Amino acid sequence: MPYIQSDYSRPLGDAVKRARGRLDCTQNEVATRTEVEIRTISNIENYRANPEMKALYPLIRFLKIDPREIFYPEMASEGPHIHHLRTLIDGCSDKEAEKLIPVFDAVLHIMRTSGYTAIEG
Repeated sequence: MPYIQSDYSRPLGDAVKRARGRLDCTQNEVATRTEVEIRTISNIENYRANPEMKALYPLIRFLKIDPREIFYPEMASEGPHIHHLRTLIDGCSDKEAEKLIPVFDAVLHIMRTSGYTAIEG
């Protein structure tokens, strides 16, 4: 029976490819690290998979894919810097986030009121 592409096949495949590229990993390396069959990873990236959670969960975690990339693909237009910020935030403890919020607010306020669109660095 031929595989019928689902609504999430393309966003899932694209997210896996992008994340693998960010980490500079081959399909084989991802398969080894996640214990997911390489054929499954290839099928996902080629929009021919309907993976079970036991394959999807370790892939999403290892590749650090924001689930919104899959379920809300319209948000995939975020640049790599936003993705990096989200990853950093996701790795914070609640206490760290509490301490970072005022710093983040202050930096954004300065940037926005001073007309800066980018920080030179």
